Amino acid sequence: MGWRCLSTTRMAHELPKSYEPAAIEARWAEYWTEEKLFAVPTPAESDSREQFSMLLPPPNVTGRLHMGHMLNQTEMDIITRWHRMRGFLALWLPGTDHAGIATQMMVERQLATEGQSRMQLGREAFIRRVWDWKKLYGGAIKDQMKRLGASVDWDREYFTMDDNLSRAVREAFVRLYEEGLIYRGKYIVNWCPRCMTALSDLEVKHEDVPGKLYQIRYPVVGSEEYLVVATTRPETMLGDTAVAVNAKDERYKHLHNKRLQLPLTDRQIPIILDDIANPEFGTGAVKITPAHDANDYQVGLRHLLPQIDIMDDTAHLNENAGSYAGLDRFEARERVLQDLRDRGLLESEKDHVIALGKCDRCKTVVEPRLSTQWFIKIAPLAERAIEAVEKGEIRFTPENYAKTYFEWMRNIHDWCISRQLWWGHRIPAWRCADCKTIMVVRDVPERCSHCKSTSLQQDPDVLDTWFSSGLLPFSVFGWPEKSRDQEIFYPASLLITGSDILFFWVARMIMLGCHFMAEHPQGSVPFRQVYIHALVRDADRKKMSKTKGNVLDPIEVIGEYGTDATRFTLAAMAAPGTDIAFNSDRTQGYRAFANKIWNAARFMFMNVDKAQQAGIWSLDDFRKSLKDGKPAATITGCQTLTLEDRWIFSRFNGVAGQVHQALAEFRFHEAANCIYDFFWGEFCDWYIELVKPRVALGDTSAGTVRTASQNLVALFEASLRLLHPFMPFITEEIWQAVYDGKPPLKSIALAVFPEADPAQADTAAETSMAILQDLIVSIRTLRADLKVEPKEKVPVQVYANGEIRTLVDQNRSAVERLAGAEKVTFVEASLAKLPGARSTARFEVRVVYEKKIDVEAERKRLTKELEAAEKELANIERQLGNLEFLSKAPAHIVEKMRLRAQELIVLIEKIRGGLNGLG
Repeated sequence: MGWRCLSTTRMAHELPKSYEPAAIEARWAEYWTEEKLFAVPTPAESDSREQFSMLLPPPNVTGRLHMGHMLNQTEMDIITRWHRMRGFLALWLPGTDHAGIATQMMVERQLATEGQSRMQLGREAFIRRVWDWKKLYGGAIKDQMKRLGASVDWDREYFTMDDNLSRAVREAFVRLYEEGLIYRGKYIVNWCPRCMTALSDLEVKHEDVPGKLYQIRYPVVGSEEYLVVATTRPETMLGDTAVAVNAKDERYKHLHNKRLQLPLTDRQIPIILDDIANPEFGTGAVKITPAHDANDYQVGLRHLLPQIDIMDDTAHLNENAGSYAGLDRFEARERVLQDLRDRGLLESEKDHVIALGKCDRCKTVVEPRLSTQWFIKIAPLAERAIEAVEKGEIRFTPENYAKTYFEWMRNIHDWCISRQLWWGHRIPAWRCADCKTIMVVRDVPERCSHCKSTSLQQDPDVLDTWFSSGLLPFSVFGWPEKSRDQEIFYPASLLITGSDILFFWVARMIMLGCHFMAEHPQGSVPFRQVYIHALVRDADRKKMSKTKGNVLDPIEVIGEYGTDATRFTLAAMAAPGTDIAFNSDRTQGYRAFANKIWNAARFMFMNVDKAQQAGIWSLDDFRKSLKDGKPAATITGCQTLTLEDRWIFSRFNGVAGQVHQALAEFRFHEAANCIYDFFWGEFCDWYIELVKPRVALGDTSAGTVRTASQNLVALFEASLRLLHPFMPFITEEIWQAVYDGKPPLKSIALAVFPEADPAQADTAAETSMAILQDLIVSIRTLRADLKVEPKEKVPVQVYANGEIRTLVDQNRSAVERLAGAEKVTFVEASLAKLPGARSTARFEVRVVYEKKIDVEAERKRLTKELEAAEKELANIERQLGNLEFLSKAPAHIVEKMRLRAQELIVLIEKIRGGLNGLG
């Protein structure tokens, strides 16, 4: 398994010929877990390492990974590996959430397939069934995280229903109750008839849907007059207890203190004066239903109105609805409307867009409903939480999320924390059956504190899942007891999460952390920084949804391209504040990048093995060059005698500095693209090509082979460490091979991350190499323009000043070899006006090539190419000019067509130039 499986006699060049991610990723994922490489024991008092800690946003125990999870965990893993390799005491703490509503729903569905219900089982048996379900299915997301390479400390994994966390939840509830911050009251809540529980405002998703606005006539008692009110929920009129008009509304002055006959009932209700009625809106009269509308509830309190609840838990009308009792609310709506029509009381019905609230879990339409629930007085907690961000104790990236946070926190409402579920943390409150006293205590009471009765019943409700989750930053470290872990790892260094749980979780962690950890020596805030990552959208930048059928399963993407390529795709596109349009073409490109690295490693090992067999140099020599046998933060033990060596070492150190800076600012895309450009564009495409003659045995001196081999391996090994946080699997496999089965550490993940070495910076070498690269690329371009066969060598002329001439002369062999030049000669006169030439600010270069061609055949060929190009361009322009096509075509298709049109314009001009050249 892992490095132990690499035989000490195996030659490094025995890496498989082709790179197959599936062949290595599962093996290393298992090895990292078995070896507990990322476990962080409680640090000793003498441990002076700087700590980095981070809490994984706990996925639901019911869940499977989606692309949002993978982005979140990729970014967290990159940051954690980076800190660990820099010598930090790095803890990434994993866990899963019991997800009250979602888990109960899953198990109830399973029971339904067996013809059972939770009510038939009873509470205790149902809870046992949920625990059984959790043991059987709850580990899926953990297995998927391992497949992603998440470097979490699995020894510290938590579940929000663990005994120690449940104890913390009870303690927090009791303390808040004793402080007067938790109370039990009857208020309007969001009620889900499917889940049969109250929901917080955040658990209700609103969407605009077509609906109706109904105007209903309420007869004025003792007259022939009507008062007309408007509503979108006519069935709720059965619970009306008043109609409000504004005292300043002249239209209704004569109706003050009058009463109305409530249609379809035998009740009379008063006309009240209240500012909720806006004379300029609608009819100026507002029906008041205190038990079914939050605003009406407040009006009812002001005017001491009755509160008539007309629905049961399943949103069927109850006995208070009279003859409509037993009907589903929407069925009742149709019956009420028909009865109003029959009695001439429905004045009008108009199309109207309604912001319909739905349960975030089951998508059932939510019903505002009067209910007795447990609440937290949130304003006192919010005050300190706002201050923490204002004072910079917590910093948001991108910064605009701080503004969003403030807006919500300053308009916050009391938090309904009770849920009418069976799965979750049971509320630690007991009611005496005899004297009705309610006791909120930490442990199960034996007797009533008031009358000493033993007839006690625990509150049947459980706590909102987000209550326990809000305590996690400190409850996972043993709170309410103090611990060494709590002392070291609280507050966390960073939280990486999505904007969708900014208020569900982030704000609540800040409020609860600031409240309960106020005396912590390192500060009360739960974390120092919050990075809000972007959304992952489809290739057309549309939000992924099962309904649209555009959801990407990350496990399927990994299966096709490999984990490393998928991770790198997400990292390379993860610019702060910008959503990711995930495109598998990019992933295919990064799969090719991994293949490029693999082939470069095989080239290196092949030449190292040849040098070893010749007795010139071996990987043992590389290991001996390392201080204490371990790689250092900067590359040591190398000689940079050639221009390409000085250049590549300078570039490596520059890139190392850029990567550090980018990761410190959460610019994952810049860090990834910087590494990509260096590893592929500079190291593989240029340095390896330049160094090939020096590592080949041939006529090269042994000293040259030794120096070149040492430099190549040292640089490759350091580059693997630089890339490791982004592509952990392929870098682990190759790094282990660099040490020929005898690595100095169990994993590259424990090796030091490269740092910039100012001593190796060489601006002059970078400038000189840029000139040579420009020259070589210019010659290659001219060869392509002249259609020189790839293997054919051609003479090249160069016109340049003395300094550049000397540079080219000193590197003549490299230029000739990489540019396919037969011979480079210098000329004394400008080449600018000659055919086959190119001019730059530093030099002029010409490829001397004359190819005899059949002019007439070439003219026919070019003419045919021109006609095809013009026809294709005309077709594209016609489509791009069609507004109907543009409105329906996916954005990426339109963009590709526009790019192709630009290419065709350039191509057509080029072909015409070729035709003109033929005369």
